[in-house]
Amino acid sequence: MADRGTALAVYVPGGSVIHRLPAGLKLLALVAAGAAVLALGSPLSAGIAVAVAALGFAAARLGPRYAWRGVRPTWIFLLGIFAFQWWTADLSRAVGVVGSIVALVLAATLVSLTTRTTDMIDAIVWLLAPLRRVGMNPDRVALQLALGVRAVPLVAELAETARQAQYARGRRGSPRAFAVPLVVRALRRADAMSDALHARGLDD
Repeated sequence: MADRGTALAVYVPGGSVIHRLPAGLKLLALVAAGAAVLALGSPLSAGIAVAVAALGFAAARLGPRYAWRGVRPTWIFLLGIFAFQWWTADLSRAVGVVGSIVALVLAATLVSLTTRTTDMIDAIVWLLAPLRRVGMNPDRVALQLALGVRAVPLVAELAETARQAQYARGRRGSPRAFAVPLVVRALRRADAMSDALHARGLDD
């Protein structure tokens, strides 16, 4: 069961090796892997990255449904990018770009599901601490980055809930029956998040 103690919580408790890795190490690995995959952008590198992400889910003892929930809400977006890249470049480029995005979504989802929000923020603050000398506020940057990483699985969770509600009403083929509940749930979650930030004096 996911930890739902805060408006951001999508953390899934566990004792796997991935869960036990330091939050800072996971974030650095995510950034490094993302930069490498995007720089290469080939079908081979994308395929390897997706395979590594899949192994990460297995090592974290998270079933395929967790990975699928991360990717599922992006399929229309991915389809559009695939078509555009194929039209403007070629099939190889389309596969490489879309595969790279899928790998990054999976990696971000894995980090989010295996890392507590507080641990993630603390790690980012520690990594960015030297930048205080140039006027940067590591606490604010850490919160923004943590929110960004959390966004992928959070939207996936909201989309899955909206889709289940759509099926329960027997309106599987209606985009409106899916989109409206999703937007409503997203706005409610945003309000809850805003209230939580305001309570902590982080609403500036």
